[in-house]
Amino acid sequence: MDLTITDGILGVRPPVTKPHPGFLHEVGEERFKKMVFDHYDLIKESSIAFLFPVFDDEEFADAADNAFSFLIQICGGPRYFEEKRGKPQMVGRHAPFRIDEAARRKWLELYKQLLEPLIDEGITEEYIQSFWDYLDIFSIWMINTPTKET
Repeated sequence: MDLTITDGILGVRPPVTKPHPGFLHEVGEERFKKMVFDHYDLIKESSIAFLFPVFDDEEFADAADNAFSFLIQICGGPRYFEEKRGKPQMVGRHAPFRIDEAARRKWLELYKQLLEPLIDEGITEEYIQSFWDYLDIFSIWMINTPTKET
């Protein structure tokens, strides 16, 4: 399994492939939801917390639920996101947030921590890889701010 992070470039939207439906099938809806909510718990304590409503528990839980609803739909599961919020249009929904390549990388690193243990839970590496590949490439689409040089 190769969970490397592709270099993202502002304004570039590479072709993206949805995850293999076997990922959701093997993980199951409850475990999938736990993974997404665990990701948000990691975000809350991370250097990208400022991009999220971390000081409002209800808004933060809604953000986590929106992420779950979107990702489970992308993986071939129930269309929770469309039922609650309409068409995803994720680039537009993320436009108000200043997302640079550094923030994107941190977001992915936090997911990497949660995906690697799935191997020990018996999830097929090929399926984990397909989910990672989706996150890695689609997250490039969300970059809307140049990374500040430090």
